[in-house]
Amino acid sequence: MMMTTHVDPIETMRQQAEEIFRAALKAVDPIEAVLRYVKRVDGALQVAGRRFEFKDYDRILVVGAGKAGAPMARALEDLLSDRISDGVIVVKEGHGLPLKHVRTHEAGHPVPDQRGIRGAEDIVSLVREAGERDLILCVISGGGSALLVAPAEGVTLADKQEVTRLLLACGADIHEINTVRKHLSRVKGGELARFAHPATVVTLILSDVIGDDLNVIGSGPTVPDPSTFADAQGVFKKYDIWQDVPISVKDRFLKGLRGDIQDTPKLDDNVFQRCYSELVGTNLQALIAASKEAERQGYQPLILSSTVEGEAREVVKVLIAIAKEVRSSENPLSPPACILWGGETTVTLQGDGKGGRNQEFALAAALIIEGMENVVVLSGGTDGTDGPTEAAGGLADGTTVTRAKAKGLDPLDYLRRNDAYHILQALGDLVITGPTRTNVMDVYMVLVGRTDDGRQMT
Repeated sequence: MMMTTHVDPIETMRQQAEEIFRAALKAVDPIEAVLRYVKRVDGALQVAGRRFEFKDYDRILVVGAGKAGAPMARALEDLLSDRISDGVIVVKEGHGLPLKHVRTHEAGHPVPDQRGIRGAEDIVSLVREAGERDLILCVISGGGSALLVAPAEGVTLADKQEVTRLLLACGADIHEINTVRKHLSRVKGGELARFAHPATVVTLILSDVIGDDLNVIGSGPTVPDPSTFADAQGVFKKYDIWQDVPISVKDRFLKGLRGDIQDTPKLDDNVFQRCYSELVGTNLQALIAASKEAERQGYQPLILSSTVEGEAREVVKVLIAIAKEVRSSENPLSPPACILWGGETTVTLQGDGKGGRNQEFALAAALIIEGMENVVVLSGGTDGTDGPTEAAGGLADGTTVTRAKAKGLDPLDYLRRNDAYHILQALGDLVITGPTRTNVMDVYMVLVGRTDDGRQMT
């Protein structure tokens, strides 16, 4: 008699969700991203449609900062190993790779540290010596703002650390955080271009921000900065934390508002005359790859947006509402379906727990989909590290709450305390990828399968 084994459909869907997520990660591999846009052709470096003749330059230097800095630099070494004269990059701790011509500093993220200062000073020392016959290749990716640390005059590292903590805790988005950072730095907001002038600077950028604004990614060290001291002060006032800001930061901002301190360089500044930028990787590219993998797995995919932002536990309600509509009315598509979002949510800290925005998203989803049959939610950071944890994010399904309660755990209490990590860890619902060395924000997905009897279910 032939034995048949029962395959748990929810376990299959969870595995499929992780496979779809990994397909998204593969699509934004930094080495492949760089080499798609940068070619070595007939004695020249070709970046997209622009050529840089080797004969016009005495040296090629590589600098940069961000979680994807090491593989981006390795791609350039693979392409130009015999022509790179020197280089310095700053990456998140644990995200380095062996490089031949480019020196690597590993530093703290998301709160800057002394190692980031040493790395930034090393970069400044290299580029400020560059001349008209030098070509500087700058690799910028997510995390660059915290990693490229050069406090402005009168501002200490401790002051910048405190400002970063305040902004992260109040729920400010990356645009707002980087607006402040640019006005507390000697290198951000186009200031690195000042040091590099009159060299030619080509910046290759892997985007981790909503809208792919070049001046926001890594706080735009080599591009014009449209924001002002007034904009930066406005962020503190919006979240009612101006009174908590270190006195040195207040003094600097007030001097900037009075015009006593020069603002960051703007579009018409001549330091940008020989600066060029190319976007080599985006969240949308990751979503498109996820969509293709979902289709291969038998789902009807739908990409809704790559620009999602807002409070994680509120944003998730919209995604689950769409999933419920798919289940009940087959609108905008019928199951089995994979609904995809991308972007970057925020979390306003109310407790002292451990986790990150993606884990909070998954836990909040679990409470909404409790009891729903064949529905799986995955929320993951493409950098592989969600908040101060080793997890990329979390998984949730209709049984998550039941499984938690069976262990004596109250999911709502964990959510209230911003402690998604510990409950998801206890349930085996963390998504662990290890450092991916890329960063194009987050991927959110919900898989909606059919019910066991093939009918739709509300």
